[in-house]
Amino acid sequence: MRRLPRIALILLCVAYLMPGLLGRGPWKSADIAAFGYMAELARSTEGLSRWLDPTLLGLRPETPALIPYWIGAWAIKIAPVWINPDLAVRIAFALLLWGTLASTWYAVYYLARTTQAQPVAFAFGGEARPTDYARAIADGALLALIASLGLAQLGHETTPALAQLFFASQLFYGVAALPYHRLAPSIALVVGACGMTLSGGPTVGLALGTGCVVFLALDRRRRARDDVSDDEPGYGIGAIAAIFGATLLAGLLAAWLDLLQWKIQLPGSLPGQSVRSELRSQAKLLLWFTWPAWPLAVWTLWRWRRQLGARHVALPLWFALVPLAATWTTNFSERSLLLALPAFATLAAFALPTFRRSVAALVDWFTLLFFSGTAILIWVIWIAMQTGFPAKTAANVAKLAPGFVPHFSITALVFAIVATIAWAWLVRWRTGRHRAALWKTLVLPGGGAALCWMLLMTLWLPVLDYARSYAPQVRAIVDRVGQPACMSELALSRPHIAALRHHGQINLQPLLGGPACPWMVVSPEAIGRLHTLVNLESWSLIGTLRRPTSPSDDLLLYQRRTGS
Repeated sequence: MRRLPRIALILLCVAYLMPGLLGRGPWKSADIAAFGYMAELARSTEGLSRWLDPTLLGLRPETPALIPYWIGAWAIKIAPVWINPDLAVRIAFALLLWGTLASTWYAVYYLARTTQAQPVAFAFGGEARPTDYARAIADGALLALIASLGLAQLGHETTPALAQLFFASQLFYGVAALPYHRLAPSIALVVGACGMTLSGGPTVGLALGTGCVVFLALDRRRRARDDVSDDEPGYGIGAIAAIFGATLLAGLLAAWLDLLQWKIQLPGSLPGQSVRSELRSQAKLLLWFTWPAWPLAVWTLWRWRRQLGARHVALPLWFALVPLAATWTTNFSERSLLLALPAFATLAAFALPTFRRSVAALVDWFTLLFFSGTAILIWVIWIAMQTGFPAKTAANVAKLAPGFVPHFSITALVFAIVATIAWAWLVRWRTGRHRAALWKTLVLPGGGAALCWMLLMTLWLPVLDYARSYAPQVRAIVDRVGQPACMSELALSRPHIAALRHHGQINLQPLLGGPACPWMVVSPEAIGRLHTLVNLESWSLIGTLRRPTSPSDDLLLYQRRTGS
């Protein structure tokens, strides 16, 4: 059984993790909002009380999380002065994504070592060794996780969702590895369960832990009933106690900190929404967000349908169903579904041993066409931005990002060329004759996802940063007001508050109860009641400042009249 070379796997992970760290700021809207809370904590001098109740100009986070903001604040505090605070936070969260990839690999490795997951032994020997087979399956799972479309953007943001993904993967690894080891999986269980509670996902964490306790008890009962051989490690009383204890500790922590506040919101429950349209929207999200893992996961459930109670199928299935339930019953659809990606990748990996050569070839050709076509499209649009040809493409970019001025970067071009050459080499290797390897079917999906992310974060990074950042809007405000002693605000969103504080270094103060500032910035949503709060004769409307790529993010700027 051929393993994927470690150096190749590590380089692929690095190529997926590193792009986007440099050359950009926090993006709208969850990214910049979460960073705002982290920066406020890093500047806070109020002690432990503020760390247990983070606020941004008096506003609490939409997600009742603590650990993600602590991680970001600590990263800002310990970073050298020459590292920007937002870069320090992105580095810390990139390490969380790295931990997610590593935890998923090891979880699948231990699941694949179970007897029921192993291939049937040949009559005269010659089959793969259990550890080699497990490593090949784990390699495939990691490739499937990197290839998942939903991981690309959310996996590179600095939001509580990425922290939840890391802690969920820790919980997954702890349950999978507990029959083989005790210390490291037990620590991972506690870290995962408590981390889910403190990162805004207590309900999902408690549901995952409770389901694992039930499964372990049933698995232990099945092994005793069927008199399973002791050659395969199983879950003993100590393992069940470890998972139960970690879940109980997480529940007590959630109750003590009053974090169990996740409101159920069924499809169609909001005014103006129909159940049918909401279900259609959720189905579309599921199909593209988990692509290309979900077709392989469905195939696994079909081919292993007689062993759905087996450890290597039941555990990832449960870790997929719980986030799916959260996706369909809350308004955090994408970020809840993100937690299911390691489980989907695991199920996809166990489809690999059951593939026929024709099916593997179909996956290869589809992947080759999809990612090669996407890469060509990225290059064509970049050339249009730099040269103006094709003219229609350049005009479309100018229409979507008005005011953007392209600039050339030789460093970005070199990285993009190297990534494209590496993709061409990978395609040539995959289509050549070589020894059979289970993971080879997922090499092109994983490599293609890394290629496209690299191209986007090199060739398209300036225009993407311009389109998704609040920096242009904040610069327009700073050009008008300079650096005043303070600026009053009314009804600004969390992302706008964080952006004005970070990009403009503006001392925002609440309009009601705050000091008398010479400038005032107001959300258009509050314009109808503004006259009831201030005397408009004392203020002059300077203008409406827009974010170039989103008119819905308008801000109204007022200046206090002299003598008022």
